[in-house]
Amino acid sequence: MSYSTIKYDVSEKILTLTLNRPEQLNSFTIEMANELVDAFNRASIDDAVSAIVVTGAGKAFCAGMDLSVEGNVFGLDESMAPTMEDMDSRLEDADMIRGVRDTGGRVTLAIYNCNKPVIAAINGAAVGIGATMTCAMDIRLASERARIGFVFNKIGITPEACSSWFLPRIVGISQALEWVYSADIIKPEEALAGRFVKAIVPEDELLEEAYKIARRIAQHSQVAIAMSRQMMYRNSAQPDPMAAHKVDSLAIYYASIGSGKEGVQSFLEKRPAQFDDKASTDMPDFYPWW
Repeated sequence: MSYSTIKYDVSEKILTLTLNRPEQLNSFTIEMANELVDAFNRASIDDAVSAIVVTGAGKAFCAGMDLSVEGNVFGLDESMAPTMEDMDSRLEDADMIRGVRDTGGRVTLAIYNCNKPVIAAINGAAVGIGATMTCAMDIRLASERARIGFVFNKIGITPEACSSWFLPRIVGISQALEWVYSADIIKPEEALAGRFVKAIVPEDELLEEAYKIARRIAQHSQVAIAMSRQMMYRNSAQPDPMAAHKVDSLAIYYASIGSGKEGVQSFLEKRPAQFDDKASTDMPDFYPWW
């Protein structure tokens, strides 16, 4: 798939995904949603990629949904009357995907299912879907110019992009509700205090700071990283630690007879590990377990 609204650039095992509609402040469209879903699915099995950095071209990260698009800006088919039964039984039907399902949610689910860690380099305005898509990313850095807004209630709609699942897990239910209820634009200092972002970085240093983190990740086993990512997200949502224990047991078993052997040997020999396992081909047989 060729991309019109994003850029896909790989270097040093790091994929830089750039939202690339700078004249429109990288506002979100159905086309961008489809391209992002494809890009994250592609990166998940791309052996040249060990970590992903997401940023925006120009002044903004993503200024939210492009409200200037003709027709229903969310891409919804207003002739349909979907029910929860439809969501359970027909979720993957073409008309449901095209006319009902939240486009931002399809993007964050692609991020959630990705085998590679994802770092957000929030370089400017991140509003609406621009904010909620970063909730599914593992680490968020903000430039001094970043402005973040969960502004849905202000325009009479509700949170999307699975943010009602992600955001409370990141900042806690009370903080998440306050930000959504108020629909305020949040400065980076408040986002840092709320633990939504890891750090505030000068604009001209933002990408390099994201790459520093990505490089540290990229030197490790692709399989161990991919397993760790899915184990953290999925096990932390289980009602009982026994569910995590079952997955942990199989994961550590297969890791110990796989990449763990090189890891232990490199430790004993006091040298950097040389991992050659690939997330595309070397995941344990029980993966995915969900």
